[in-house]
Amino acid sequence: MYKTLRQSFSLKNTYRVNSILYSLKQVPLLKKILPETLYQVYGLKVFANVLSVLWEIATIFVGKLAYFLTMVCGVGFLYQNTPEAQVFLHILLFLSLIGSYSNTGIFNPSRDKYYAMILLRMNAKEYTLVNYGYLLGKVIVGFLPCTLFFGLTHGVPLWLCLLLPFCIVGMKLMISAFTLWDYERTGTAYNENQLPKLVWACNAGLLAVTYGLPAFGLALPLWASTALMLVFLPIGGLSAWKILTFRHYREINQELLAEVHQQMDTVQNAFKDAAEKTISADASISSSRKGFEYLNELFIKRHRKILWRSAIRIACICLLLVAGSLAALYFLPEIRPEINGMLLTWLPYFTFILYLINRGTGFTRVLFMNCDHSLLTYSFYKQPKFILKLFQIRLREIIKINLLPAAVIGVGLALLLYASGGTDTPLNYAVMIVSTLCMSVFFSIHYLTIYYLLQPYNAGTEMKSATYQIILAATYLICYFMMNLRLPVLGFGLAYIGFTILYSVVACLLVYRFAPKTFRLRT
Repeated sequence: MYKTLRQSFSLKNTYRVNSILYSLKQVPLLKKILPETLYQVYGLKVFANVLSVLWEIATIFVGKLAYFLTMVCGVGFLYQNTPEAQVFLHILLFLSLIGSYSNTGIFNPSRDKYYAMILLRMNAKEYTLVNYGYLLGKVIVGFLPCTLFFGLTHGVPLWLCLLLPFCIVGMKLMISAFTLWDYERTGTAYNENQLPKLVWACNAGLLAVTYGLPAFGLALPLWASTALMLVFLPIGGLSAWKILTFRHYREINQELLAEVHQQMDTVQNAFKDAAEKTISADASISSSRKGFEYLNELFIKRHRKILWRSAIRIACICLLLVAGSLAALYFLPEIRPEINGMLLTWLPYFTFILYLINRGTGFTRVLFMNCDHSLLTYSFYKQPKFILKLFQIRLREIIKINLLPAAVIGVGLALLLYASGGTDTPLNYAVMIVSTLCMSVFFSIHYLTIYYLLQPYNAGTEMKSATYQIILAATYLICYFMMNLRLPVLGFGLAYIGFTILYSVVACLLVYRFAPKTFRLRT
């Protein structure tokens, strides 16, 4: 068992270290400094191994922390009329149940499993049990500090906080044992990467129970959630015996991993084919414009389904939400003061909302897959004046697309502010609308700018820029942080408007200066 664990770690670490070294080579400031024989430099290998270890530690703790901050406690604060401990355990119970069958770990046909059991012919049972045991250990170690901290702050008893990680592991053991028994009965392996429609329907139903019931004060009683959690301890112990004595790990993994090699070669082609299917086949689509304006108008018309249609749908949903909120203010006048206070201080929260509905990443992805992927092979397309001309045209189009739902949100917020009691500073209405529009403009400029400055895709449509992914992650984290800010509308709105103007100028200057060199196909 120890030898299998050591070999498994060595295999994963080698794959991860090579990925880190490759990513370092893609950073613009480093690729000119790092040698071509990057993978042979001992010091860089040591550095990559340190990063690999830190990454492994981060997967144990950071993901669990984010899970509690967002999915469990981040949403739980909305249910102020229900006891904290009751809501905490209710949400954690049902989310853990969803994760127990959607993310088992044992039925995930990953690349490292393919390398180990198919190519290297490692003992399938030993490899599966060792890695599954390590996965469950990470669950316990990662969840324990989170259940202690967040559980105790929500009024959950200490003894229960200590047992919750083991209860969650018991759920996973129960589902895994049942799935192994089902394989013996039917001969069909369960692939958690290809969940059937029935499972997705169960997920939707359980999510509705998880977050919907507490909104009406119907969360499970504390004693019921506690009893359901604790019952998985003995069930998990019994299930562990089934997992340890199962005899067909080689067969079940061969079935799960049979198509992995083919999938590794074809996944990018499948992604490209899916992108191409978004193009309208209407032969009547035409344009009276010339040059790059002609190219852009044809592109927008042929991709209306995923650009304008989605923006219109989001705008309609926002409009319905605004109408529903106005109706609530009319029929429930007692909530007006509270809503009014929220609107006057919660404007930073809508930075995250605009981040979520913005079409910037989808727009740039489709641009590459269905346009730039081919045109970047022509030298004329990479001439500075053409790059800058097309950047301006595309920026105008993506801003127009994103402004539609942003305008609905901005005007809707102003109407809600007026209907909930108004404000002593009439300028707040204008600032609320304009700053919301500026949020949309910022994201439009931001995503198109980093696309032109970093162009993350290669000729095979694979994303090869670690810097691009880091910037996307940083953007998410900053927007998520903005949800926790409570600032006056006037101060925050004016600051955001000024920031958007400054960012727009800087972004355009950077594109003008560097895009002719960076907007190219990656190797």
